[in-house]
Amino acid sequence: MGGVHGFAASTRPGRGADLSLWGLQVLLASAFFGAGGLKLAGADAMVTQLATLGFGQWFRYLTGALEVTAAVLFLMPRRSGFGGLLIVAIMLGAVAAHLLVFKSSPAIPLLFLALAVVVVWSRRDQFAAVLGDHRSMGAA
Repeated sequence: MGGVHGFAASTRPGRGADLSLWGLQVLLASAFFGAGGLKLAGADAMVTQLATLGFGQWFRYLTGALEVTAAVLFLMPRRSGFGGLLIVAIMLGAVAAHLLVFKSSPAIPLLFLALAVVVVWSRRDQFAAVLGDHRSMGAA
């Protein structure tokens, strides 16, 4: 068995899986550029929906900026997993909002949550690389 403690030395997907994963990341980036852009532009539906949460419009701007940031990260080869992590956090909040405040189906946020989890899991080696870089900087 290769790697440390019987784990594979690399968690990198094969070429076909990597291409499929990039397709998923582009799809997610497009969706969150759109959703975040609508929030930042003040689209009536977004203003109304986020006003229902009771946090004020600053929360719409924050959510929109985080969604656009995640979309950019999805398109960065060494940071796409971090875009997925950001979307996981946002979608957990969206699922809660749909269940507790909007009293509507959380199916769409759950779908995006599941797709983001796929990206996070598939790109998990990125987190180790960043943590490894961080630890080595602290040791110097």
